[in-house]
Amino acid sequence: MDVILLERVEKLGQMGDVVSVKPGYARNYLLPRRKALRATKHNLEFFEGRRSQLEADNLQRKSEAESVAKKVDGLTVPVIRAAGESGQLYGSVTARDIAEAIIAAGVTVTRQQVMLDRALKTLGLEEIKVVLHPEVSASVVVNIARSQDEAEQQAHLGRAVGVDELDQDDDDDDGDDLDALLATVDSDGLAEAAPAPEGAAEESAADNTEASEDDNAG
Repeated sequence: MDVILLERVEKLGQMGDVVSVKPGYARNYLLPRRKALRATKHNLEFFEGRRSQLEADNLQRKSEAESVAKKVDGLTVPVIRAAGESGQLYGSVTARDIAEAIIAAGVTVTRQQVMLDRALKTLGLEEIKVVLHPEVSASVVVNIARSQDEAEQQAHLGRAVGVDELDQDDDDDDGDDLDALLATVDSDGLAEAAPAPEGAAEESAADNTEASEDDNAG
């Protein structure tokens, strides 16, 4: 089927080009999304009559997309998901999830603009392309983690955090407790005596007095 492109379509052509495509691709994608018109004589005349306006509209949309791209490009967005020790998610992260994460970061996009050819099913960092206009795209980094703390650690490391590294963090905490304990040991290697509770000294003195009286009585 021959169609007239109303905007640039990647790997197909520029606005105004007449190209031949499979009928299913035209009916299911290009025509309903108003990316193209059937290449009939009437539509060719219609396009030529409106070419200037269509090109002006396209430039306006492109300018707006470039402004959004400055905010989006290089953005890292966290997506928190449950996962097993191997890093496999209990579920997956979809284009809709990524779009929602970008919106939460303050930039409005649609799931159709998120170019994801597969569902993401493991923890870690994934660079994803976002098409804001046929001639403008940007990249975001999706940080999939089990918690916000883990997401921050992954962002710092630039990769997924292994279970052994999480265990190491726990060991480090134990080490801090040990350091605190050792700090109470004096230079002879003996722990400093803890202060006696109030009244203990008087009770001890009374016990010593009673013991002395018993000895004298004996």
